Amino acid sequence: MKKMSKFFVSLVQKYLPDPFIFAVILTFVVFLIGMPITHQGPMAMIVHWSDGFWKLLAFSMQMALVLVTGHTLASAPSFKRGLKKLAKIPKGPTQAIMFVTFISTIACWLNWGFGLVIGAIFAKELAKEVKGVDYRLLIASAYSGFLVWHAGLSASVPLKLATGGKDLATATAGAVTSPVPTSQTIFSTYNLIILLVLLILLPIVNKAMHPSKEETICIDPKLLVEEDEVVVSKAEMTPADKIENSSVVSILVGAMGIAYIIYYFATKGFKLNLNIVNFIFLFVAIILHGTPRRFLNAISEATKGTSGIILQFPFYAGIMGMMVGQGSTGVSLAGAMSNGFVAISNQTTFPFFTFLSAGVVNFFVPSGGGQWAVQAPIMMPAGATLGVAAHKTAMAIAWGDAWTNMIQPFWALPALGIAGLSAKDIMGFCIIDLLCSGVVIALGLMFL
Repeated sequence: MKKMSKFFVSLVQKYLPDPFIFAVILTFVVFLIGMPITHQGPMAMIVHWSDGFWKLLAFSMQMALVLVTGHTLASAPSFKRGLKKLAKIPKGPTQAIMFVTFISTIACWLNWGFGLVIGAIFAKELAKEVKGVDYRLLIASAYSGFLVWHAGLSASVPLKLATGGKDLATATAGAVTSPVPTSQTIFSTYNLIILLVLLILLPIVNKAMHPSKEETICIDPKLLVEEDEVVVSKAEMTPADKIENSSVVSILVGAMGIAYIIYYFATKGFKLNLNIVNFIFLFVAIILHGTPRRFLNAISEATKGTSGIILQFPFYAGIMGMMVGQGSTGVSLAGAMSNGFVAISNQTTFPFFTFLSAGVVNFFVPSGGGQWAVQAPIMMPAGATLGVAAHKTAMAIAWGDAWTNMIQPFWALPALGIAGLSAKDIMGFCIIDLLCSGVVIALGLMFL
């Protein structure tokens, strides 16, 4: 395992460009492949690209806030003390790797936004406490938990199935008209077995990848410590300074936020989405930092890692525009890909090829909701024709979408922003997680 990971880490370091260049290369690939397959000219593809370019603006802001609010919460003194106590539990590098993988996987199952941030933040804290642990693998292990998000409580595809109604019938081209309960998707036997196997397997695989002592790349814990706050004496404070350093302001505005959070869960149950997760992070951070000035300083520090999200998400939205853009024949590139996998499937292999096609499409449409919109009208009716249950087809799409996130920098950007690393630092390790998990998921979907 160490030899394999060493090979892939070396390969990625040499040939994986910056995530922005990766997005640009994908743009060119989709542009060139899309023209002959969809029978459209260059200008038509450019129009599809520009039409899609700004369609992820709201989502981009949500993801930037996931990073900023999560990072700000984690930098609060009391929160840091809690993480520090947890980080003292592992007694060595391999235990740290297994621990962060387990914690991240559980957190991502509960809510993917929460898990993505908490995993990276906890990995940084472990790097401060555990000597001799490879920092790259530590962050990669934290990110590997993201594999299970589409099998968890915040999974977009199963939740869309559970809602039913006209939107579901339209999205599935009439193949599914009644709600499919989560007991058949998230809490189905086959999904829980896949999840349990990965919960055991991923920590073991990540532990086995830890480099030898000579090849381990550690980080100086001093580089992970934030600068001490500059304290201004009350005698030197202006009236404006006194307001900024008043705990009363934080308590009052924090109380308003907490009141709404309680109301939200009381009226809607444990229904987490990006907005409520960011809301929780934001107002708990305001309270824990104590004063507006400390909170604003933490926000200022946290925003430094958002550049990748701000720059790259529009390009991925443009790629999605080209993927779903149809020509005069009514064929889109994403549709052609999905139809190609359907053509070689039978009842037994259909879940596997659906999973595989979703993994391929996810490179170009790295969004659960976007992927469902692209593939559901094709795969759901095809599954019904072959006699495959709707919940199995839908979960195959969901698992495929989550699977290739391991080698798609799009979702890693918040974690990388928190960690201060680049995609090439962790993707070599993530390839091993991709290969091992792919076998488990494929077998589970086909035979369970």
